[in-house]
Amino acid sequence: MKILIIEDDKDIAEMLEYNFKQEHFEVAAIGSGLEGLKKAKKWLPDLIILDLMLPDMGGINVCRVLKSEEDTQNIPVIILTAKGEEIDKVVGFEVGAEDYMTKPFSPRELMLRSKALLRRVKKKKVPLNSSVTYSFGNLKVDPDKFEVLVGKTDVKLTAVEFRLLEFLLANKGRVATRDVLLDKVWGYDAELTTRTVDTHIKRLRQKLLSAGDYIETIRGVGYKFKEKP
Repeated sequence: MKILIIEDDKDIAEMLEYNFKQEHFEVAAIGSGLEGLKKAKKWLPDLIILDLMLPDMGGINVCRVLKSEEDTQNIPVIILTAKGEEIDKVVGFEVGAEDYMTKPFSPRELMLRSKALLRRVKKKKVPLNSSVTYSFGNLKVDPDKFEVLVGKTDVKLTAVEFRLLEFLLANKGRVATRDVLLDKVWGYDAELTTRTVDTHIKRLRQKLLSAGDYIETIRGVGYKFKEKP
């Protein structure tokens, strides 16, 4: 599997490159945002490790571009940054990053998170039930084709957003707590907060247009998909 590291700190980039190669990954390390974008579009890695503070194009903008283009939107991204404020994490998740680690970080923890994230993405490529196509009001979801339609509008979701929608749809009428969603959708134990769920729900509702109203907030508990349109 291919790992793209977009990191301008040479020491960190070399350390990550060495660790991933030791685990038998194919690795490329790029020191700038613009060059990293070019490499991602051409090479199509399985995972991107992305520094937030880059000299030419910030990591947030790099992630935003990656998640807006069809060829790269489903490549999982782990953001690395020296910043640790909650607002930075929220912005990272809002532009589609799957995970976030603050420097200094444990290389072993990053490796464990990366492997777990890759396992989850690989599992998602095999639909939970390929014979099921969900139809609810003006919303249609085809897990086999990774396709979401609201009316006649083709809605593009990230892998995390799609899995979140699929889980809520499969359990419509039942309340899912934020902790349950973190476990079932993200699928691994990471230092993610419940704010992560709220941010992704907000993005999902926006992308689903009128169908976003099908997702209800249960205050103090979590979220559920309506039983009826």
